[in-house]
Parts: sequence; structure tokens; C-alpha cells
Amino acid sequence: MSTFKIAHLTSVHPRTDTRIFYKMCSSLAAHGYDVTLIVADGLGNETKNKVSIIDAGATDGGRCSRMTKTVRRVFLTAKSVNATVYHLHDPELLPIGLKLKKMGKTVIFDSHEDIPKQMLGKPYLNAPLRRLIGQVFAFYERYVCKHLDAIIAATPYIRDKFLTINSNTIDINNFPLLDELQPSLEWKDKSKQICYVGAINEIRGIREMVHAMEHVKSGARLQLGGIFGETNLENEVKTSPGWKTVDQLGFLNRDEVRNVLSRSMAGLVTLRPVPNYIDALPVKMFEYMSAGIPVIASNFPLWREIIEGNDCGLCVNPMDSIAISGAIDYLINHPEEALKKGANGYRAVTAKYNWHIEEKKLLNLYNNLFQCQ
Repeated sequence: MSTFKIAHLTSVHPRTDTRIFYKMCSSLAAHGYDVTLIVADGLGNETKNKVSIIDAGATDGGRCSRMTKTVRRVFLTAKSVNATVYHLHDPELLPIGLKLKKMGKTVIFDSHEDIPKQMLGKPYLNAPLRRLIGQVFAFYERYVCKHLDAIIAATPYIRDKFLTINSNTIDINNFPLLDELQPSLEWKDKSKQICYVGAINEIRGIREMVHAMEHVKSGARLQLGGIFGETNLENEVKTSPGWKTVDQLGFLNRDEVRNVLSRSMAGLVTLRPVPNYIDALPVKMFEYMSAGIPVIASNFPLWREIIEGNDCGLCVNPMDSIAISGAIDYLINHPEEALKKGANGYRAVTAKYNWHIEEKKLLNLYNNLFQCQ
């Protein structure tokens, strides 16, 4: 196994991205593979969890610079590594995939999201342009991916799309690491608070969350972990009356995330009903469950099936701030019910929604690829 070298490539994600580094790269390295992670963050080279992290240099401009200059630097760094298998984590790296295939390399594309659908939710593009870009990318994605050795999809929905393109497609869901977020506090010692941890933007429901806090009657506070994607949006929501019951925490490392979840009585994942989210499996939902706290989630059919099927939270209309505030008040005012739902979620993660199960799929895929070498 050690004679084969694996290189994971990203031009966008941080070097400590949970899915890429802590789950995939660290799992492969722990099972004896020689693993390199190529990033583009300007933080230099290091070795961590037996993974060699190589920095291709930070992006020195906007989106266009990242998709040209940064991608080129990632490619040149990837060539210098001379790996056996290259695992690509960003759609802008697909052209690299074709180049590496021409060099005789084995190439995997890891589709974290349904990009053509994601394009439909980009607020900085007008609707006709969003549709056009989505259609063009879908054509290019199909062309490239049918030539690659394997496709990994982050959800069963994305997997089913890629199976029509490449028969060697599997889903590896972004489920939590077992016990990483296990609560350290007894329920009676929790604070009267709920939390949201993740990217903060319009389509992830920040307006509705803050507006909901204006109507909360139980005295709960919102612990808001993450970075705002837009300064104008941040300034706007901070003028809302509900902001006075929000504690802005900024970026949180994994230990800080565990501490926030441990103190909270529920977790919010009330994303707006945009096409890319309706069939998604948001990692935060499962992380809340793994921390033993109930989830207040958007009432999408797939999410409702998980939340109500496991009796581990409440589903609400994500566009209805009153409904969100009602769910918050119910769980705060019924601690026994909240405790029960949190325990149900933890059991569900332990049984089926965890990285230990997904890791086996990843190792099996790599074993099969190396047997073909």
C-alpha cells in the first residue's frame, strides 16, 4: 500500500477542512497510504496527522484569479508531487483532471455539491445568466467526468446524477466523526441558548434566524458561529431588533464548535429552499445530532424524513420567522422533550449517520483503484 502515493487537491478549501483533511486524508493516512494534501492558502508546508500538506500559494486576487492563476499553481505543484492517484475537491480543478489523465494518472473527482443547481442560487448573477452558466458547466462536467477513473458524491442525490455519466460513482456522505462532538455537559447544566454554526449568508437563512430571535419569548439567545459572506448583509441584520439576543462568535475551531454545541439546547439549520439545498445532506444537521441536541431544520421532504423519522427535532418553514421562534420556544420550554429528541439524534448518528461507515466506502474505492494499477 505504501508504494502508492495519493494527492488530494483543493484551490478553495482551508487545509483543515473537515471533509477533506480530518475525514478523507487523515483516514487514508491512518490506514497506511502515503497522502499529500495540496492547498492554496499561503500558510506554508507542514505535516499533520501523517498527511503532508503542501501550499501552492494564496490567491492574489478575486474569483477569476483563483480560477486561473491559483489553479495553475495547484496543477504545477500536483505534477511535482508525482502521485499515483489525484483526488480533486473543486469543480474549477476539472481541467486539471483531464491533464493528469493524459499523463497516465488515476483521477477522482469529489463532487461536494450539485454545481449546476448551486449556480441557480448565486445572488450576484441575474437569472438568465445563472441558467446559462449552469447549463454550460453541466455539459463540461459531463464531458470531463466520463473520462475520470471514479466520482465521489457527497449525497445519494448527487451520486444518482453522476451514475448516468460514470458507472464508477459512489456516495461518501459528510457524516460526523464519532464522538468528536460528544457533549461534555449534563442537560441541566446547559445555558438557555440555541446555536447556528456555519457559513453565514442570505440563502442559509441568517435574516430569518435573526428576525426569529425578535419573537422568542423563552429568553433564549442565539450563539452565531461563522463568518458573514457579505458586509452589507452583516450590517443589515445587525440593525434588526432580534440582534440584541444574538452572540456573534466569529470563526470557530473544532474544539470551540464542540463547546458551543455542548452548552446549547438546540441547533438551527433553517436553510432557504433553493434548488441546491432541497436534496442536500447538511453536515451541520448531523453534527447537532452527534452532539445530542435537537435540530430545528427546514421542512424539506428529505430533511423531514430524517428529523421526524428519528424524532430528533422539529421541521419548520425556513422563510417563516414566527415558526422558527415557535420551535425555539417549544424546545427551551420543554427541556425533557428536547433532551429526548437530542438523545434520539445521537443514537441515529451512532447507528448510521457517522464517518466510520463512510470511511469504509472510501477505503474500498481506493483499494479497488490500486488493484487496477
